[in-house]
This record gives sequence, structure tokens and C-alpha cells, in this order.
Amino acid sequence: MSVTAAILGCAGPTLSAQEKAFFRRVKPWGFILFKRNVEAPDQVRALIAALRETVGRADAPVLIDQEGGRVQRLGPPHWGRYPPGRAFGDLKGNDPLLRREITRLGARLMAHDLAALGINVDCVPVLDVPDPNGHEIIGDRAYGRTPGEVALLGRAAAEGLIAGGVLPVIKHIPGHGRAMADSHLELPVVDAPFEDLDAADFAPFRVLSDMPMAMTAHVIYTAVDRKRPATTSKKVMRKVVRGAIGFDGLVMSDDLSMKALSGDFTERAQASRAAGCDVVLHCNGSMDEMAAVVAGAGLLKGRAAARAAAALARLARAPEPFDAAEARARFDAAFDGRFAA
Repeated sequence: MSVTAAILGCAGPTLSAQEKAFFRRVKPWGFILFKRNVEAPDQVRALIAALRETVGRADAPVLIDQEGGRVQRLGPPHWGRYPPGRAFGDLKGNDPLLRREITRLGARLMAHDLAALGINVDCVPVLDVPDPNGHEIIGDRAYGRTPGEVALLGRAAAEGLIAGGVLPVIKHIPGHGRAMADSHLELPVVDAPFEDLDAADFAPFRVLSDMPMAMTAHVIYTAVDRKRPATTSKKVMRKVVRGAIGFDGLVMSDDLSMKALSGDFTERAQASRAAGCDVVLHCNGSMDEMAAVVAGAGLLKGRAAARAAAALARLARAPEPFDAAEARARFDAAFDGRFAA
């Protein structure tokens, strides 16, 4: 079966006849959901079933950004509230293992929520190391203030998701923390020396280089490539992502509709794939834009297809035993009920 090397969104809580026909024809590798797609549990389950029916693959990846805090697509009244990453790093006490335990527990609870709907990929953990002068787009989404803290808690979150039958996506490789602009709105340029980037920004990604998937940063690192952001840079992909970091899992672009990128959507998809992205991501559900992305994305084959298959193979094991009510009570107690629904 031919599969397009793309992850696509849809416009609303149900699929239109046009969307169904389009997805059946182009067969994207996966899909991504946003708040506009979410109303209630049964509706989300039905939407996911309809998406997978269009491509004829029961295990087709369905992604969501469920970090907690500012970035949480599922929430009350149907789903629990979760804190931003920084809240885990700021938990009281001198024992880093406690913070690790609660971070893993929070991710395991999220996985329980997601798996019950049929969502099998969460775009977590954020492994960006925040710079005090950096843009607030990362801010409290980061688990800590040092590479060590970010790596420790990022791995805990990733392991909690995997234990619950959901694949993690490490982001934004190779690091968005120093960026002084929001890549949703403009192209950030980071001028730090390679040695500084390698020691700090790249470090958490190196620690989690065994994870199945990663999402790129739309950021220029002048020490590696003065012209192109990581997403469309062969230099960054080869020297940093596959080189210094040593990541050999599936690499997806960040959203191609973000204003950090230039060119039309076909050109953005082509440039991302040529640089080394295994699949491209387009989120807003615009039919015209998706058609242009598909035209540039090409088919999923070769090394990219092998990495995609290896990522999905990580879902083969059944989720570990889990008492959701007890876990939620323990989680809420750790935060003194501040994030209870």
C-alpha cells in the first residue's frame, strides 16, 4: 500500500465527505487532533475510527499535543487537568527521584486518557532547555532549567507514556530554548557557538536518543547552517540530529504552516523531506494547503518507512497494569490539589 509521508489534520469534530475522499486517495501516514476536533469521548473515538478507516490501517498514528498547562487539547469536564512541565521540576523536596516519579505518573495518566480514545502518539516530552533571555514560547513548558533536569524528567515522561501504550515524540530537536522569537510567527536565529549548543541544548536529546520519534525545531543555528532552519537543513540533520545527538528514530517536521518557514506548501514539504525529515506535519486542516503538502511530501519508503515501522513496533506490548483512580489521587496529592479537575 502506498503511504504519503505526511501527518495531517482535519477541520472539525467529524469528517466531511471531501476530507474522507482526500484521505482515502492520498493515504497519509498519520493524523493529528486539536481542540477544534474534540467535543466528547465518544465523538473523539468515532472521529479516530473514521480517520483510520480512510487509510485502511487500524494502527495508523493519531497524534495530539497533550503536554499540560498551556498546551492541552483534552481537558475538563471529560478529561483531567495537568500542569505544565515546569511544575514537575518545581515540586517541593530535595529528592529528584520524587519529581521523576510524579512526572512519570502524570504521563502514565495522560496515556490512560489518550489510549482510551484510540490516540497512540503524544507530542511530549518537550526537551528544550530554556534560556533566561529566550522567548516565552517555551517558558514553563520546559521541565527544568538545566540540561540534566530536562533530561531526567523528560525521560520519565516518555517512559510513562510508553508504559500506557502511547508513543512519545521528543521535541523540538535539536533545541528551541535559546530562540528569541516564536517560530509560529517568525523565524528564530540562534547564534550560539556549536560547543555551547552541544553541551546544553543538544544534551537532553542525546540522553533520549533511543526514543521512537522526534519533532524538529523551525530554528536557524548559525554555527551549523546560516541559511536554513533545522527542519529544512541537511547540515543540521546530518551533523546534529543523526550525528552529535545520535538519533536514529523517525523525524517529523514541526507544523509546516508555521510562519518561520518560507516558500509555498509544496516547497516546504519538499525541502523538509530533502533535508532528512522522514515525514512532514501539517496541522490546520486546510484542504488547499494539505493538497500542496501532499504534492511535496512524496511516499513513505526506504529508511523513512523502516523508521516509521520501528516506531509503531514499540506499541506491540500491552500497557502495564494501572489503577487510574489511585494514580490520580496520588498525583493530585503531590500538587496539593492545584490541578484537580
